[in-house]
Amino acid sequence: MQNKPKEKLRMCVVCRAQSDKKQLLRIVKNKDGEIFVDKTGKANGRGAYVCKDKECYAKLCKQKSLNKAFKCNVPAEVYEKIGKEFE
Repeated sequence: MQNKPKEKLRMCVVCRAQSDKKQLLRIVKNKDGEIFVDKTGKANGRGAYVCKDKECYAKLCKQKSLNKAFKCNVPAEVYEKIGKEFE
């Protein structure tokens, strides 16, 4: 009798709530410095997770949470592209 391993929880970089990986939006910074939304959840690079919630998105932009998560200056265009995922 084998138990299925439980999915690891991920933390939203904005509200710090922990949720299942599938409930969150994954944003990745790859080796080339590109930052994009990872719809597969398997892209190589540093990942940051955000709740699929408009309030968290608004705070993400206001607090520039991705700048902190990726330790670099994230252009406004990247935040705008991420915003399209919330529409």
